[in-house]
Amino acid sequence: MRVRLTPRAAGNRIDGLMLEADGAASLKVAVSAVPEDGKANAALVALLAKAWKQPKGAITVVAGAGSRRKTLLVAGDPARLARSLEGWLTRQAARR
Repeated sequence: MRVRLTPRAAGNRIDGLMLEADGAASLKVAVSAVPEDGKANAALVALLAKAWKQPKGAITVVAGAGSRRKTLLVAGDPARLARSLEGWLTRQAARR
């Protein structure tokens, strides 16, 4: 999963999907943690794990650890994860 992370935000939040300049979709996320010593990445993993009801250990930053643009690996059964994320996206869309 691709993520566009904004550190040092006023609060932790998931802003939804956005289109990158290359046309790929990314999840836009903001965290209040600073981008030092992996703190922003840890806050990102914790926020997504809570929102998606996954253990923190199931989410790993596999690319872009020092960048705003990151690639995450979410471990687990692909079908179960797809259903979980689809439900989460549906709930987010209903809130807007």
